[in-house]
Amino acid sequence: MSSNAPTHDNRLSELGPAVFETDLRLPNKRQGKVRDTYTIPSHEDAFGRHVPASMLMVASDRVSAFDVIMPDPIPGKGRILTEIAAFWLRWIEDQHLSPTHLIGTETDLIPDDAFTKTSTPELLEGRVTIGRLCKVIPVECVVRGYLEGSGLKEYNATGMVCGNDLPDGLVQCDKLPEPIFTPATKAESGHDENIDFEQAVEQVEDLGGRTLMERLRERSLSIYVAASAYAQDHGIILADTKFEFGLPIDDEGRITSNDPILIDEALTPDSSRFWPADQYKPGQAQKSFDKQFLREYLELLTKSGKWDKTPPGPSLPPEVILGTLERYEQARQMLIGH
Repeated sequence: MSSNAPTHDNRLSELGPAVFETDLRLPNKRQGKVRDTYTIPSHEDAFGRHVPASMLMVASDRVSAFDVIMPDPIPGKGRILTEIAAFWLRWIEDQHLSPTHLIGTETDLIPDDAFTKTSTPELLEGRVTIGRLCKVIPVECVVRGYLEGSGLKEYNATGMVCGNDLPDGLVQCDKLPEPIFTPATKAESGHDENIDFEQAVEQVEDLGGRTLMERLRERSLSIYVAASAYAQDHGIILADTKFEFGLPIDDEGRITSNDPILIDEALTPDSSRFWPADQYKPGQAQKSFDKQFLREYLELLTKSGKWDKTPPGPSLPPEVILGTLERYEQARQMLIGH
């Protein structure tokens, strides 16, 4: 541990309690790598009005890398992710790019009797997203404007990415001639698998098939183009991102509209590659505002034989926790301004 560890420890203590998991008294709990989701059943509000059932997402401070959840949280990360996602969802609606599932982010939208001693309104403030119930469309809608990650690997092997032909001679992190839509299958665990457009059509045959996928492709590309222009104006390159869409359902689970809406998170450092525009240089890996700082630390552990990228994850030193948090905070500051 470095000589200035006490300073790091002091900073960590100033951040307040981290939220690693939640235990709300609500049905249908599911725990992802970062978010816990629940269903808020339909109920009457204080004025006797019917409130339809909704979905509740709570962004914890868990952090994962290489598909392994680390044992140490990143205090405050969940609040940053929630704020960034809510900002973008509202912005996307304001720009008339897509309807979204967002209802609100206030804890008072959660029934009082749902809270527990370890999941209080105070602890969850700033971490919750209440959204419309939807049938999730089982395709990740990925848009790439730059060549990196699995797209780079596929290009180097085939000259294509998810069925999209690309020019010869592109190098790592090159800007593509135009953004491309590269769908993937949604994996419950492990990595999503890249597929081409025709395979995506097959995945959603019972929900609208080609018509639905063409709408999702158009909508995803439109959001990416507009959001990347906004990000560029704020000093950030939006290299790629992924969206999830759903079809609204009623309290009985029946689809009420065939018009897909944007769900889950949007354009956060967890679902996108954000690069500082003033340091961009193709032909190499870029500095980033996501978990790359954490991944680099873990790669060092792997190379030295201290971890093999399988659970359980290694304990994280304070300087790595804070370094990761600082990159999320910087992304928020540049995109939102506070």
